Amino acid sequence: MNIRKAESADLPGIGKIYNEIHDAEADGLLTTGWLRGIYPVQATAEAALERGDLFVLEEEGEIHGAAVINQLQVDVYAGAPWVHQVPDEQVCVLHTLVISPKASGRGLGKQFVAYYEAYSKEHNCPELRIDTNAKNIRARQMYQKLGYQEIAVVPTVFNGIPDVQLVLIEKWIS
Repeated sequence: MNIRKAESADLPGIGKIYNEIHDAEADGLLTTGWLRGIYPVQATAEAALERGDLFVLEEEGEIHGAAVINQLQVDVYAGAPWVHQVPDEQVCVLHTLVISPKASGRGLGKQFVAYYEAYSKEHNCPELRIDTNAKNIRARQMYQKLGYQEIAVVPTVFNGIPDVQLVLIEKWIS
């Protein structure tokens, strides 16, 4: 298993995972609260690749997961009751973590979060922030097991999806 910065050749594999997740949601197999054609879409990955903050989890040449790791905080983060009030340069954010439903149950999400934590530490960002849709119980449970704390649920329009209850999550690492 290898986690690395994404390259343009990875975009079709990431788009495939987005579609697999949308298909699984349509079939009632999982709940993310995302909407096909709105978020995430190919342009989501393309924009992250352009910024240089898109990462992939690869095994034997096949992409099984992807995420965005950067310091860009969602607008609703401002004024949130974060336990750790720190300067923006000390905050690292994990966005759009996806694992192919075909590879679920193998601990790949946990591996990606461990990578995110190590990356944050290397970049002197002790404050880790994540958000997820309140409907995404599976992700919320995983983050909780990994020591993350839910600090607020904020109603918002999220990446074009109306009426989202966005769960704000944080963890302090030293």
